[in-house]
Amino acid sequence: MLLGYARTSTTDQLTGLDAQRRELLAAGCDARLYVEQVSSVADHRPQLARLLDHLRPGDVVVVTKLDRLARSMADLLVIVAKIEAAGASLRILAMSLDTGTATGKLMLNVLGSVAEFERDMMLERQRAGIAKAKADGKYRGRAPTAMRKADEAVTLLRSGVKPAEVARRLEMARSSLYRVLDEKGLKISREVGVAVDAGGA
Repeated sequence: MLLGYARTSTTDQLTGLDAQRRELLAAGCDARLYVEQVSSVADHRPQLARLLDHLRPGDVVVVTKLDRLARSMADLLVIVAKIEAAGASLRILAMSLDTGTATGKLMLNVLGSVAEFERDMMLERQRAGIAKAKADGKYRGRAPTAMRKADEAVTLLRSGVKPAEVARRLEMARSSLYRVLDEKGLKISREVGVAVDAGGA
């Protein structure tokens, strides 16, 4: 069975969605068509999840373009793995790619290899840049999450919010909160309970 999947990023892209529907119906996806209007970077794409759950051996997932299905090559490979695990295949109309054929599988593997190569090259350039920055004394590294929230934590504490509540609001461990304050030369006064002091106890 041919199962079509159409997606647009926002609800105002009705023209694009209608065009995808027409292409999928013309390709023979008249029995099952899954349609949704959600960003590809969203954590949950309910119609895509539903489609993948309903796959049976011999089914073919059909999309008009690659970017309608996956947010990246890595995402595509994960989706294809799920499709193949169900005994189904993927067809991308704009690319004439069908993983049910030997040529289609080869094309997908080439795309995956190119994506992996590009990622390795990017990481290599990143490592070279960091090494140069370190050699020039300009590299500080990424600030820990707790340190990025230090100023906000201090503001909350000085406004009278208890340490446990500050940690909860900023989604950090209380130990991280105290460590951040210590690194900034601050502490929580035992007498007042929440006042942040720069001096002694």
